[in-house]
Amino acid sequence: MRNFDLSPLYRSTVGFDRLAGLMDAALAGETTQPAYPPYNIEKTGESAYRITLAVAGFSEDDLTVESKDGQLVVSGRKPAEETERSFLHRGIAERAFERRFQLADHVRPVSARTENGLLHIELVREVPEALRPRRIEIATAPSKPAELEAKTVN
Repeated sequence: MRNFDLSPLYRSTVGFDRLAGLMDAALAGETTQPAYPPYNIEKTGESAYRITLAVAGFSEDDLTVESKDGQLVVSGRKPAEETERSFLHRGIAERAFERRFQLADHVRPVSARTENGLLHIELVREVPEALRPRRIEIATAPSKPAELEAKTVN
């Protein structure tokens, strides 16, 4: 019984089409992402996040980090080797990969760096000033109608 009908939620929401699509895909089991490379997502501050991927064997030139259409796309490609190597055991995959992360609204990557075989991607959530909560002062009404008339005449 993994079938849920989310259509009642769609009747009372506006502008959440992407979120609804994500929920439908998650419930349908369409999120079959490969397990390689392993990664961590951590919250490093009030509005700061870090994604860390294990990318052993990849240099900075082999990795690509792109932000497009509300997604963070991390990919790794090793150039073709000119020399043939003979492995007795191959435990470090070094295979090509592409990993996608869905970004929430107003979350954007600010930097990426490699350290000890890990790729760290720093993200920040920046809410525009127009969307931030603001306090609206409530003015008191004049106590006498004569004061109101005097202000409108001048």
